[in-house]
Amino acid sequence: MGDTVAQPSERRDEAFAEFVLPEVEVLLRVARTLTAQPADAEDLVQESLLRAYQAIDRFDGEHPRAWLLTIMRRAEINRHRRRRPQLLDNPDTDLDRLTEDGAVASPEELVVDQGFDEVVGAALADLPEKYQQVVRLVDMAGLSYAEAAEVLDVPEGTVMSRLHRARKRIRTRLAAAGPS
Repeated sequence: MGDTVAQPSERRDEAFAEFVLPEVEVLLRVARTLTAQPADAEDLVQESLLRAYQAIDRFDGEHPRAWLLTIMRRAEINRHRRRRPQLLDNPDTDLDRLTEDGAVASPEELVVDQGFDEVVGAALADLPEKYQQVVRLVDMAGLSYAEAAEVLDVPEGTVMSRLHRARKRIRTRLAAAGPS
């Protein structure tokens, strides 16, 4: 029969594997910064992947990460529109604090770590939402300024400015809290 023309579903699968699958880890990191619960992050990534798969035929092949982050941002916006009450946080989370070698941290380490985490968490929580977003995306998820700008749909300079202001406010709050 010779060479056959690839079926549309095969081309879609190939494009998805080439452009989307290499970016799944980045999508998951970003989703974790946008959502409060790990399960919500996974749901957001799955929804984004489904939307990407459905739209892959219209994708031009340039800048797949930016394209996927735009899809994720829109999915997150839609998720907020139909927001339901949040479930309680997992009470076992604090029990999972282990030191690097796998041994349980000492009570003193847990108190110091918890106290520091509380001060940092409070400093972050006191920031306006637009500052919290850039801290989560750049400092916690490891996105570049350009990637964070794409997720937030703002200019890169705005991300840099907000991050500078956010870090300054956090440093001021930590200095006021005393020695770390």
